[in-house]
Amino acid sequence: MELHEALYSTRAMRRVAPDTIPTTVQARILDAAVRAPSGGNAQAWRFLLVDDPGVKGRLGPLYREAMDALWTTVYAPRVAAAEADPDSAESRSFVRMRRSSQWLADNFEQVPLFLFGFARHDPTGGSIFPAVWSAMLAARAEGVGGALTAVLGIAHRDAVAEVLGVPGGEGWHMACCVSFGYPTGTWGIAPRTPAHEVAYRNTWGEPVGFEVPAPLWPAAGAAYTPTDVEGAGR
Repeated sequence: MELHEALYSTRAMRRVAPDTIPTTVQARILDAAVRAPSGGNAQAWRFLLVDDPGVKGRLGPLYREAMDALWTTVYAPRVAAAEADPDSAESRSFVRMRRSSQWLADNFEQVPLFLFGFARHDPTGGSIFPAVWSAMLAARAEGVGGALTAVLGIAHRDAVAEVLGVPGGEGWHMACCVSFGYPTGTWGIAPRTPAHEVAYRNTWGEPVGFEVPAPLWPAAGAAYTPTDVEGAGR
């Protein structure tokens, strides 16, 4: 797979089929992940794959409880806004995301594979997230979809650690959980706020110096060069 195709089309794929992911595919995903950089090349990470129905059965209720709490706390303002103005583009986008997220919660036990990432003495996850993202890109190359979530570690860190048998007192922090499976939907470029609207240059709030009104890959990319982008070179 061409690199830019992977970068542009790897988005959260929560709705997946229950089909087993072959261990050969899992091995390629993890082998790519551990090639990522880490702070001081310490590689202070551990990856725990979960496909056992019994383990998933214990984690599923915890995940659903965490998601229920999320909708009534962190996302409560967005839930209210979507209910107040259901026809706005922002509301429709949020509702789609919520339905997708809720599908994963409701069908947690049916997802064929989960990857839990643990970083040692690093509660920020900065040393492991490059590896996790590499795993998701490698999965994309294998036709496997993934979705990253941290809600289990936030809401039920100790309970999850107990279920997974994580040793205490050794400094292991759960950074994230990634669901993996063969998507029931299609790959595609996800709509995002344009880069120039979320980026600055040199000083906070100063324009970044270019505008990218549409994705530069695939078809649009052929029509863009650095000097074609509005503001480039300033």
